[in-house]
Amino acid sequence: MKAYAQDLREHVLRAVDDGYPRAEIVQMFGISLSTLKRYVKQRREEGHVRPKTIPGRPPKKRAQVEAGVLPQLRANADATLEQHCEMWEQTHGEYVSRWTMSRAIKRLGWTRKKSRSGRQSATKRSGRPGERTRTSSPQTIWCLLMSAAPTLRSRPCMHERPRGNEPGEVFRAPGPPSSLLHA
Repeated sequence: MKAYAQDLREHVLRAVDDGYPRAEIVQMFGISLSTLKRYVKQRREEGHVRPKTIPGRPPKKRAQVEAGVLPQLRANADATLEQHCEMWEQTHGEYVSRWTMSRAIKRLGWTRKKSRSGRQSATKRSGRPGERTRTSSPQTIWCLLMSAAPTLRSRPCMHERPRGNEPGEVFRAPGPPSSLLHA
């Protein structure tokens, strides 16, 4: 989880100094009471409320893999993560895990989308890419759903044209005849 911004921390402590109740500060800034207590304690003990460094050792292979993997990605764009790890080990003599390779590729902003020359998907849709089929339209799907439930449908779907009526005619919604309603 990322740390809260420095200016938010300072605003919170300024509100504490101004005498606002802690419950009100928590509500106003959207932080937890324990966060507020931690900021007050940190300022009292350390004199500042800067975010602490993330514990743990720094990564050993990150810089080397990020610097060297880009030419490999450009040369072998269709390779899988496992294949990239094997190529790295062959060329550099060092084993790199799938996770390390994945993080390095992600940090470079490289997508793993394959080219069209590769294997085709078994769920390929008919038609050109980006083209909608008639049944995939949200309006059509809504009309189909509403026509399947005639008890819920008191008027025609806005997106379908009533059958048998000409453009100037008034469409009457299905239901009891108006003579029964006024009798």
